[in-house]
Amino acid sequence: MMPEATEKQVVVRSDPDRIARAVARRLLSRIAKRVVEGKLAHISLTGGSMGGRVLAAVAQNPRCHEVDWSLVHFWWSDERFVPRGSADRNDAEAFTALLDRIPVPAENVHTMAASDDGLSIEDAAAAYEAELARFADPSVGAWPSFDVCFLGVGPDAHIASLFPDRGEIQVTDRAALAVRDAPKPPSERITVTRPVINSAKRVWLVLVGPDKASVLGLALAGASYQSVPAAGAKGRKRTVFFVDEAAAAKVPVELIDSDY
Repeated sequence: MMPEATEKQVVVRSDPDRIARAVARRLLSRIAKRVVEGKLAHISLTGGSMGGRVLAAVAQNPRCHEVDWSLVHFWWSDERFVPRGSADRNDAEAFTALLDRIPVPAENVHTMAASDDGLSIEDAAAAYEAELARFADPSVGAWPSFDVCFLGVGPDAHIASLFPDRGEIQVTDRAALAVRDAPKPPSERITVTRPVINSAKRVWLVLVGPDKASVLGLALAGASYQSVPAAGAKGRKRTVFFVDEAAAAKVPVELIDSDY
């Protein structure tokens, strides 16, 4: 029996490359269903090795060239506040893996400000809030309702730049925040807040490797999002954990969705 749309689903593939290809296929299918009807598709990207690997798999998929990319808008759930073009920025890998390889209009790619753009980190966060508000879906808030929000998950269970047991995870009256003294370098970052993530139609979390097995278990068990931020990520229609066999080592077989 398939889970209800609001329940958390776990999709397992044998290794990271197969996970990336599976996620890429689903992303292209989801985007195609939107744009074929002339609707905009808003996609929130993530950083990390799997974020780039998924986007590279999108670029390599034959269906990539069938998409009307003029109707697709790309956003980020967080960014490192370092100079533009730095390899530490999440958007750098996204451009290399996909965005420079597709005909997406520059105005559809909504990057966060860099440390050399002439803004303080607080002003940079406010500027991203204003940019989100330009495409606001009033039914969810002062931001767009993402069709898909990708999230990587750190070994400490952080998502975006929402780290365990810090104040940012509790903020509900802002769309984006400056993060200082982050426990993972670079220490200065910008992040969207949990309400923005959870207003997405679909939240897709990608976890690979044995060091993510305990985090996955806690997220599925309904741990407190204050201490396990990944447990608090939930899409309005679907919440899917795409994991490799190493990360799925402790997942009960009944929680694995073999059909999705």
